Amino acid sequence: MTEDSFVSLLASRAARGPQDVFATFNGTPITFARLRQASDAIAAWLARRGLSRGERVAVMMRNSPDSIAVLYALAKTGLVWVPVNVQQQGEGLRYLLSQAEPALVLADVDFLPTIAACGLQQAPPIVASRDPAAAEDIARVAARADSFEAPVPKADDLFAISYTSGTTGRPKGVMVTHRMLAFAARGALLTSQARGGDVFFVWEPLYHIGGAQLIVIPLLCDVRLAMVDRLSVSRFWQQVGQCGATQIHYLGGLLQMLLKQPAAAHDRAHQVRVAWGAGLPAEYWQPFQDRFGIPVVECYGMTEASSFTTCNLAGVPGSVGQAVPWLSFDVRDPAGRPLAAGERGEIVVHARQPGAVFAGYYRAPEPTAHALRDGRLHTGDLGWRDDAGNLFFAGRMTDSLRVRGENVSAFDVEHAASSHPAVDAAAAIGVRADVGEQEIKLFIRLKPGAAAELADISAWLSTRLAKYQNPRYLALIDELPYTPSQRVMKHLLPADVTGCYDRLHAAKTS
Repeated sequence: MTEDSFVSLLASRAARGPQDVFATFNGTPITFARLRQASDAIAAWLARRGLSRGERVAVMMRNSPDSIAVLYALAKTGLVWVPVNVQQQGEGLRYLLSQAEPALVLADVDFLPTIAACGLQQAPPIVASRDPAAAEDIARVAARADSFEAPVPKADDLFAISYTSGTTGRPKGVMVTHRMLAFAARGALLTSQARGGDVFFVWEPLYHIGGAQLIVIPLLCDVRLAMVDRLSVSRFWQQVGQCGATQIHYLGGLLQMLLKQPAAAHDRAHQVRVAWGAGLPAEYWQPFQDRFGIPVVECYGMTEASSFTTCNLAGVPGSVGQAVPWLSFDVRDPAGRPLAAGERGEIVVHARQPGAVFAGYYRAPEPTAHALRDGRLHTGDLGWRDDAGNLFFAGRMTDSLRVRGENVSAFDVEHAASSHPAVDAAAAIGVRADVGEQEIKLFIRLKPGAAAELADISAWLSTRLAKYQNPRYLALIDELPYTPSQRVMKHLLPADVTGCYDRLHAAKTS
């Protein structure tokens, strides 16, 4: 792997085949020459604004040709990308922006009111995309013919601060280097079994590591990205067929949602060789392959370890596979001792190649010290391995939830609910989902003498939480079970949802 950033490859690739297609977006081609020109123009504009290498730029944009160019421009300039989930609002958005302290925010124009309303005390400059009324607009900047010349960042320079809610407490900013994103792209190529001429169907948002890792792939091999502006389950196979995709990536309950669709002729009218990703229960692997003719390759990883730790190329039932070449793992007991095959414990990851594991969380020394011990990443995930070295994922040790491919901190949900004027305390747990890994059930204890309808509380939360954070089920409880140190004993809270307020059911019947 080169000691320079992955972005150093763009100029030579554009020179070798300027009209070769890097990606299509809703069918419209983006050539390597166009990406080089647009990212150069944005990089030059950022430099003229006086931003210095290492400063942070928050980006709250949907997938688009402009957002791809922005990410490459940030990589060229050595500025640090702070991806913002476009569903964020309220306190969650305020915290992220206040903790990251970006020097600039780039956002789609319709997100400007959301940013203004989040309660940020000292907002940085904000520049919109496709705002006809603005003096400066990202799309118009990208169309300029400006060039940009500067030393290329090194592979171990910081590329992004990616906020993850993988454990309890506030979201933490994973410091992702240029090298780590290149490792993530290599992991995607390995897991998907890519070869020259392949087409990757890209529905994932770029603010998610599952999407961001793909933007490097066309620089590493002869692979094209086929991007769409939004995921449509009902039109999924038509979109896949039209773009000639050979690989599809899944997170959360995507494949289960596809299985729930009525059988149709286009179920096999595609060229897809591999469905790769994480979070599909083993009992769905064979039904998916039988119906759609596509083998499933499960993997395991986290942003802190360059996205991929293992992949199941051997097809071992129920496994997430063996370690990628640049990482190793073992399973350890609470005292940190390695466990034998078949014994369940914490998954602990170690870098075989320098730079494959992150250096820490941004401005968070205590969580960093907890995660990185003895030169190893303690994931907080449970698992076990077999004699052949295959890893089996067994859930999360930490108080976090997984909803349709997104990590959700129970703390964030409980913090929002507890700020409701009628709520005295709240506790969130994960319960079984019809589609995906989990749904959120929220227990609410009202203040003495207070009265509130659960439907009203749910509606109130919908204005303060991202859609994936908003609990599906709500239940009133007289008392929460506490330990002597006043921690809620969530294992005593019932997972049954009978009789709960069901947000999704209420929406269908209203």
